[in-house]
Amino acid sequence: MSTALFQQGSLAIRSVVLSVIYNLCSSLGSAHDSIDPMSNHAQHFFEHGWCRFDADARLLRWVESALPAARAARADAHHAHWLRYQGTWFAGVNALANHADSSVDGGEPLQGEVIDFIAAELELGAFEWDRAQVSICYPGYPQPMPGESAGRTRYRRERDAAHVDGLLREGPGQRRHLREYHGFILGIPMVEFDAGASPFIVWEGSQEIMRAAFAARFAGLEPTQWGEEDITDAYHAARAEAFARCKRVEIHARPGEAFLAHRLLLHGMAPWREGARAGPDGRMICYFRPATFGPWKWLHNR
Repeated sequence: MSTALFQQGSLAIRSVVLSVIYNLCSSLGSAHDSIDPMSNHAQHFFEHGWCRFDADARLLRWVESALPAARAARADAHHAHWLRYQGTWFAGVNALANHADSSVDGGEPLQGEVIDFIAAELELGAFEWDRAQVSICYPGYPQPMPGESAGRTRYRRERDAAHVDGLLREGPGQRRHLREYHGFILGIPMVEFDAGASPFIVWEGSQEIMRAAFAARFAGLEPTQWGEEDITDAYHAARAEAFARCKRVEIHARPGEAFLAHRLLLHGMAPWREGARAGPDGRMICYFRPATFGPWKWLHNR
C-alpha cells in the first residue's frame, strides 16, 4: 500500500474513533462536571500565549474535507513562487481556497473545542475567516535562499525565524511597520508527521513583552497613525528581551488536534531535525490569521 493511501486510511480510522469518543463523552457529560477544560485552556493561553487542543472529531471532519484543496494548492502552478529555500518550504500564504465561513469545497465550516474557545474566551464569534496559509516543510529545511543575506539565513536556522505576525518589512531598508491586525493564529495539522519535522515554536509569555514595547512606542499617537511609524528598533529590542527571558517551546500536533497562539506571541518554525519523518505531503499545517479588529484592540485586548 502506498504511503498516501495509508495516510488516507489512517485519517478515516481516526475520524471514526474520534466520533465514537466524542459521542460517548457527550452522553457522559455529568462525569466531567468537576473539570472545566475551557478554563484550563484559558489560563494557559493568557499566561503562556498559546494552548493545544486534543483530538476532536468535528475538527477532523474539516481536515478531511480540506485536505484535497490543500494538496491542490501545493500543486497549483500559480503558487510556484511560494516554494522557497531550495524546495524545502512551501510558504503557501492564503493558498487554501476556503470560503469566508472557513468551509472548503462544500464541506462543513470549522467546528470543535478550539472554535468554541475562540468564541467564548477571545470573544470572537462573528468574523470572516481569511484564506488559510498552507505551510509545508520538507526534509532539509532550511537551505540558503538566493538573495537572502547570510545573517537572515543564520537567524532562520538559529532562532527559528522568530517573528510577530503583522509587522511587515517595507522600503529599501526593510523597516518594520504594523500593517495587519490578526485576532489569533490557529494551526491545524493536515497530515501525520514526526515531532521533529520543523515544529511550530513559541516563546512563552512573550506576548506581554511585545505588548509593553508597542504600547510604549505608540504612546501619544492615534491608532490610525501607528502603521506609519517605523517600529523596527522597538521590535528588535523586545525580541531580544523575549529570547533572554522566555522559555522556547516546540509544539507538535496530529490531525484532529489544533494549537492556538496569541496574536502578539513571538513564534517561528524550527529547522527539520535529522531523522524526522513525514509522508509525501511533508509537514503540512494550515494556519488561519483572520483580521478581527483594528490596531487598538490588536494591542490592548487580552
